[in-house]
Amino acid sequence: MLLALSDCTRLLDTFLAGRNPRTLAAYQADLEDFRRFLETCSIYPPTPPTVGEAVKGLLENAEVMAGLYAREYRWQMRERGLQITTINRRLATLRSLVKLANTHGLVTWTLSVENVPAQPYRDIGEPGREGFRTLLEAAGAQPGAKGLRDVALLRLLHDLGLRRSEAVRLDVKDVDLPRNRILIPGRGQAPRELVSLPAPTRAALAAWLEARGSEPGPLFVNFDRAGKGRRLTGAAVYHIVGRLGAKAGLSVRPHGLRHLAITTALDRTNGDVRAVATFSRHKDLHTLSRYHDNRPDLAGTVASLVAAE
Repeated sequence: MLLALSDCTRLLDTFLAGRNPRTLAAYQADLEDFRRFLETCSIYPPTPPTVGEAVKGLLENAEVMAGLYAREYRWQMRERGLQITTINRRLATLRSLVKLANTHGLVTWTLSVENVPAQPYRDIGEPGREGFRTLLEAAGAQPGAKGLRDVALLRLLHDLGLRRSEAVRLDVKDVDLPRNRILIPGRGQAPRELVSLPAPTRAALAAWLEARGSEPGPLFVNFDRAGKGRRLTGAAVYHIVGRLGAKAGLSVRPHGLRHLAITTALDRTNGDVRAVATFSRHKDLHTLSRYHDNRPDLAGTVASLVAAE
């Protein structure tokens, strides 16, 4: 079934109309990511230059072939190391768009692609306290600047409970070693948060910055030949942590380090939910309950407790 590009453009306009700015940005990013996937997809011959062309290519196919594209896309996102919530949101975006196309009579089918099952709470790649020390040893055993980078990266992911998306957004200017503090990027439009550095974290950052140099730019850079000197991506952090874990005989994921940090914080603060919620930078944390605390640099205080050996 051939569709006019103008019909697909109007469909997109209708799909995106009336969304709040944050939702609109998320949907646009999801659809652009799908377009980029089709550029590299061997089962899709033409390269769609626009999102509208990508949607047209998807809708013009039979239900079976469209489902094949979607399942290939799901597999590719998992290979890139994207979070399950991100993968499932992007699949939901495609399903919703196709459902709207069905409602408007552009197709007679809906997209059948299942979400990635949520990982059990226990299966998140948490290394445990001893495992984390082993992981640091594996990172430090690497020669040269790469080892120093990976130790500093592990320290931030664990000691400050950083999400990998937060770690890769850090720039050199965000680290203030003389004042012993760091500016953590906020999620979305949230402001950056100033947090004191625990001693082990500061030492790791100082060693890495001495090797990296103080020139402006991303704090963590790539050493691989293809992307040397460029900012590390979230997918790269996922693979770095997984590779170091394998060397240490562990199955570790970046979120596992954050999870370990939060559970350690709860243990070492005697279950101070509000303090730990501030440390973890959750606005709505069901497992720790809602919180509100204006104590200065509370996250830095908790980070020191987490980083202590």
